[in-house]
Formats: sequence, structure tokens, C-alpha cells
Amino acid sequence: CSSSLQQKINQYMLLSMTGYGRETLPYKDKTITVEIRSLNSKFTDARLKIPQNYKEKETELRRIIAERVERGKIEMAIEVKSHQGDDDYGLNHALFKKYYRELNKLADELSMPKTDMLQAILRLPNVVATDAEEIEEEEWHTVLQALHSAIDRFEKHRLAEGKAMEEDMRARVQLIRDHQSHLDPHEEERVTRLRQRLSQKLEEYLGKEKIDENRFEQEILFYLEKIDITEEKVRLEQHCLYFIEELDKDYKQKGRKLSFITQEMGREINTLGAKAYSSEIQRFVVSMKDELEKIKEQVANSV
Repeated sequence: CSSSLQQKINQYMLLSMTGYGRETLPYKDKTITVEIRSLNSKFTDARLKIPQNYKEKETELRRIIAERVERGKIEMAIEVKSHQGDDDYGLNHALFKKYYRELNKLADELSMPKTDMLQAILRLPNVVATDAEEIEEEEWHTVLQALHSAIDRFEKHRLAEGKAMEEDMRARVQLIRDHQSHLDPHEEERVTRLRQRLSQKLEEYLGKEKIDENRFEQEILFYLEKIDITEEKVRLEQHCLYFIEELDKDYKQKGRKLSFITQEMGREINTLGAKAYSSEIQRFVVSMKDELEKIKEQVANSV
């Protein structure tokens, strides 16, 4: 990995979990191509597709991937094409025929179409074989060079996606804070409406002259305590600030911690909705939930 790229990764730590990189290098009469891609996964899951005569190097390849690539479902493929055609590569006729007979029989039994069977068989292990058994030191050096170059491209891709994701998450966290700031005036209206509604109900059932004003005020205070959302707003604001602070910190693999913070944000937003007793507040709560879900999607795709 180039030092400048590593420095960027260290400075800008949020990486997308999805990425793609490819490099092709010549070696004598061959062309060596290394392709690496990753998808979302909670753990590091590396799957390698390499030529048969590279199997002895699989442990080293996995070590390089584990050291340079963060968590994710990682797929790495090495393809070696010879310009000599059949001189180095050939078809395993016996194995091809065996696969064909078995697949043809299975297709008849299940009444399945037999289209693209040729391509499917060619992709099966050991159907296309190579006569080369040992890898020359120079060839392996070229493979490693192509691998590191592909990973560099892969990291640049994840870095660019991570930057866009971070900008989006920062904007959405700010939207949640903006929505929360609009709750205050509706809280005052909510208290007034609650008082009027309770007073009206009591007058309807008991008559105005039978209402104990002191008891009425006690009941009002009881209901106000039950629906008070001050603590939820304070905690939600703290979680939002904490989320931004974590984005600003210089360390790798922020995804899990950011995920925990979004869970706490969700609890406070849900409690706000449960205590709302106001259609206006509910509308802001729904908007906050919508923004939080989009943040969670982005966090799930980050390393």
C-alpha cells in the first residue's frame, strides 16, 4: 500500500464495506489479473478463487488480505492467461464429460432447461487445468505486485464511498437535531390542550361546581410528569453529538460503535413518539425515525 494512500486512510477513517479493485500485469508470455471485491458482512469472510498451482500460496494470500482489508465478505480472484493457448492450459476431458452426464441427467429428472450448461461446467473446479506445477519466484513476485495494486484501488474505492457516506450521515444527524428543536413550541400547546381537555371532560361528567380545583391541578401535574419529554430530548441531543464525535475520531472500524449509538438514538426517538400526545410532535418524530433509518443503512455498510 502506498504511504500516501495509507495516510489518507489514517486521516479519514470511515470506510465503506463495499469496494472493488482490479489490476492486470504481464509476466513473460502470460497475463496475470487480480480482482478483489467486498460486500457487507459482520465478520471477515475471505473467499479465494485461484489457479490450482497457486494453492500452496493460499495461506500467504489470506494473510495479506487479513492485514490490509477490514471486515467484510471479501472475494479475491487471480486469473492467469497464457498467450500460448493450449501449451500451458488444457481441458480435463474426462472430468468435463462426467459433469456433463450428471448435470444432463439431473436436468432431465427436474425438467430444467439445459441452456448455458457449457459455461457452467467450465466454471467448475479443475475442469480447466494447467500443466504448470511450480510457480517461478519472479511470477509470484508479479502476482504479489498485482495483488497489492488491486488492494490499493480497492481501498481508494472504499475511501471515496466512505467519504460520501460520512457527509450524508452528518447531514442526517443534523436534520434529527433540527426536527427536535421544533418540538418546544408544540410542547407548550400540548400542555394547554391537555388542561382544556381534562377540564372539559370533568365539567361534562361532574359539572363545573363539583370540580375540586386543587385535585384538578394535582391530576394535571401527574399527567404532565408522565408525558414530559425533557430527558428524552437531552439524551437524544447527547447521542447525536456523540455520534459526530466518533466520526471525528482517528481510529479504524467505527461501524460497530456507530451502530450502538444509533440504537440509543432510536430508543429516545421511540419514547418521544410514545409520549407525544400531539399530532404535530408525532410528525417530527416520524421524520426523525426516517432519517435515523437512513443513517442505520449507511452505518451497516461501513467498516
